[in-house]
Amino acid sequence: MIPQPRDEDGAAETGTPATATAATLPATAEAISLPDLVRRLGRRCVVLVGMPGAGKSSVGRRLAKRLGLNFVDADEEIERAACMSIPEIFARRGEAEFREGEKRVVARLLQAGPCVLATGGGAFMNAETRAAVAAGGVSVWLRADLHTLLRRVKKRTDRPLLAQGDPAQKLATLLRQRGDTYALADVIVDSRDVMHETVVDEVVAAVHRHLTAFPEGRPPMPAEPAPAPLPYGEVTRSTVHVDVAGRPYDIYIGPGLLAEAGTHITALRKGARVAIVTDENVVAAGHLKTVEDALDAAGIEHTAIVVAPGEKTKCWAGLQQVVEGLIAARIERRDLVLALGGGVVGDLAGFSASVLRRGVDVVQAPTTLLSQVDSSVGGKTGINSPQGKNLVGAFHQPVLVLADTAALDTLPPREVRAGYAEVVKYGLLGDKALFDTLERDWRGVLAGGPERITAVAASCMAKAAIVARDEKETGDRALLNLGHTFGHALEAGAGYSDRLLHGEGVAIGMALAFAFSAKLGLCPGQDVTRVIRHLEATGLPTRISDVPGDLPDTDGLMTLIAQDKKVSRGALTFILVRGIGEALVAKDVDPEAVRAFLAEMR
Repeated sequence: MIPQPRDEDGAAETGTPATATAATLPATAEAISLPDLVRRLGRRCVVLVGMPGAGKSSVGRRLAKRLGLNFVDADEEIERAACMSIPEIFARRGEAEFREGEKRVVARLLQAGPCVLATGGGAFMNAETRAAVAAGGVSVWLRADLHTLLRRVKKRTDRPLLAQGDPAQKLATLLRQRGDTYALADVIVDSRDVMHETVVDEVVAAVHRHLTAFPEGRPPMPAEPAPAPLPYGEVTRSTVHVDVAGRPYDIYIGPGLLAEAGTHITALRKGARVAIVTDENVVAAGHLKTVEDALDAAGIEHTAIVVAPGEKTKCWAGLQQVVEGLIAARIERRDLVLALGGGVVGDLAGFSASVLRRGVDVVQAPTTLLSQVDSSVGGKTGINSPQGKNLVGAFHQPVLVLADTAALDTLPPREVRAGYAEVVKYGLLGDKALFDTLERDWRGVLAGGPERITAVAASCMAKAAIVARDEKETGDRALLNLGHTFGHALEAGAGYSDRLLHGEGVAIGMALAFAFSAKLGLCPGQDVTRVIRHLEATGLPTRISDVPGDLPDTDGLMTLIAQDKKVSRGALTFILVRGIGEALVAKDVDPEAVRAFLAEMR
């Protein structure tokens, strides 16, 4: 089933998750009341954008007739105003003057009231025109492939940009230059070799979905003031309090915390013995020695259990190795397990502590960006099954988190980028201002500048607030899984190997979640493009094809998705979005819609 839009009272701001079930977004034009669609449209225009040959005029005339609105062709209006044809305007006055006139004409037509407006191929490239369209219309990109476009325009002589040279080469260049900007349109409909009425049906359905999701219209996209800079500089330490009922704890964030581990543990539980669970990479980086020296200086008895690095260690054999090691070390309930490492170590050590003697307390000392902003906070622990990720585990909150940001300096750049995906997630699911800031300051976060401490603290604060409201994921904690349903399936399909790190899977998953939301009419295409551009700018993958090596086919990925923890009695639940900073829990999503989407994205 397809998710319904947000109620006007805005469930996401009340602490109650925005959920959606099959309801109000018709999948076909036949189910839509055209008078209701026109009423929702109000004074806005339906604005068709796209390449020459996309069918804007032919589809637009039929769409206008269907809706009972006037059809207006912007190029015809320009020719009428100039008393010249488009080729003549280009020849006599040049393209720059034509574009200025085009901008004025489109703005005037948008102000004239509801109509179906077909624009020239270059009109949407102008930022002022896009802003005017966003304010006064619903933009529809009629997307066509190069072969279709070439076949449609090869006999036309009224296309000045295609009049000279090889039309195929020019069309390919234009499509490459304009594609990302066309993708900023509110909705996208494929213009292909089917009856025009079929495309009209799809435009009607897509526009209706958009108007249902955004009854007041999306705000225009003009240049916004730059977000306030991150408050870094003098900030070298930060503390985030996690207020879980009956078991509150603190997250200390900043450089040098591993060297202070003895002091913090003594203050937390004097006389406790400590079992450090870590992996070979952390040992090689020198972090185990740092912690051991700190514990020795504080007079704390300790032992270490070292596992192999990588996601494959999160398995039954890895769990047995750690639990048996803890038993051999005679760790008792009053003692502590210290998880020193990334997400794999944190999950494995935390789960081992939760089952040892029916529960031993754990201190998380995350050494990767991903674990500092996500897995070390909130108490989720577990191991993987061959059938899916994190299917075996327990909620076991830490008693303290020591997030030493200096430890991140020893990581390979790929690991830092993978962790950054989880930072981006917090901006996308509920904090647009954070995402705005990350778009500018991401280089400092990745490079280890002062921006990093604040980014880690902002992420931990976002997660802490959600965990305090919903510790066991019965409500809006599920929003933290944005990108994870697709991402976990890809991780499993890649065999939990170095072919795809967890954060890389989340990055692809978030890109897919935004694209799927746009396909359902929930999210504007401009936000999809913006998210993908940012992820790619940081070096993160965004496509299924970015995963090296073979993956299961579409049916195989669907089988893995069906094993996701959020599946309830066979019904698929996805975290989808209405835009940047507006995530929702979409329940009972139609599996066939997901299957078709995955097949299209491969």
